[in-house]
Amino acid sequence: MRKGRFHKSVADVAQRYSESVSFDHRLYRHDIAGSIAHAAALTKAGIISAAEQKKIETGLRVIEQEIESGKFQWDGALEDAHMNIESALTKKIGAGGRRTTVLRSPDQ
Repeated sequence: MRKGRFHKSVADVAQRYSESVSFDHRLYRHDIAGSIAHAAALTKAGIISAAEQKKIETGLRVIEQEIESGKFQWDGALEDAHMNIESALTKKIGAGGRRTTVLRSPDQ
């Protein structure tokens, strides 16, 4: 979230204060369901293609399985469950994975 705004990394105390992933990771199922619904709405509105929607949903389902199996690595530096999931999705499917947070073009 801090990308491009600051030149120094966040202080450890501020990082610990602002992160919520240590407890909100339990909401992952709801976050994934919301992201899948968001992608469906973007497709229905003609903003993303059905192929991109499928790619997003497939990637999110893989991440869901990784979380459930205990293989997913939560990162407190990413602040919350959604940012962790979005980051993992972007690594799996590319820039289109960032569309689960806000509407962005794939090159942003």
